[in-house]
Amino acid sequence: MTRDEFREALLGVMEQKQHWAWASFTNGTVAKALLHVHLEQEYAVFVRDFPVLVGRAYVQCPIPFVRRELAENLYEEETGGLHAGRPHPELFLEYPKGLGFELSRFEAVTLLPGAKLYRGLLDETTQSRGWSVAAAVVTLFIEGTPHERSLFDAAAPARPEPALTEHPLVKHYGLPIESLALTKAHRGVEGEHRKAAWRVMLDHVPEAEHVNVIGSMEQVLAAWLVYRDDVAQACGLAPSA
Repeated sequence: MTRDEFREALLGVMEQKQHWAWASFTNGTVAKALLHVHLEQEYAVFVRDFPVLVGRAYVQCPIPFVRRELAENLYEEETGGLHAGRPHPELFLEYPKGLGFELSRFEAVTLLPGAKLYRGLLDETTQSRGWSVAAAVVTLFIEGTPHERSLFDAAAPARPEPALTEHPLVKHYGLPIESLALTKAHRGVEGEHRKAAWRVMLDHVPEAEHVNVIGSMEQVLAAWLVYRDDVAQACGLAPSA
């Protein structure tokens, strides 16, 4: 698999990272009384432990340049020391706090079946398949969006970044703008994180690992879609006919 073929295969996976229910979470359809389900599952499945997931890729990697890229990501996620000022998992909890949800719910979240399977696959792919897969799953799939192609093609649609006053949690659910600290932090670092993730994948993953990386990404995508199905159902949503 050539470098360009590898890139296209990765972009093909990322462009499928879309779920039928997402519009209902961004247009106010989901009842506020159920929105906590989405936030709890996201937090317990990957937000709380995201620095750990990045760290798994870091400790397995033998390439100094890649470790430095991962270390910068890990440092920001774990401490907020470069941009946010606080660990990103802590900043995430400003969302439910600002919405008036009981934060004790986030201390012992019971994962939905799809969430449990997805988290299990995240653990397996970041611990047992080598640094290339771990880095792809964490820095490309989890952190990435369906708009990755815009990094390579100026004509491709970029990830929307509406004004903070138009953020769905502010516009539809009354979240105070000051509770968007994580959103602000992501906007400050994500551009460089996206570039770094692709530099690592395209410049440093051995060709012999390409098929393994793509196969693992496809597995994670399938598990993510099932996970999001379960969250949607728990939030009272069903796909249209």
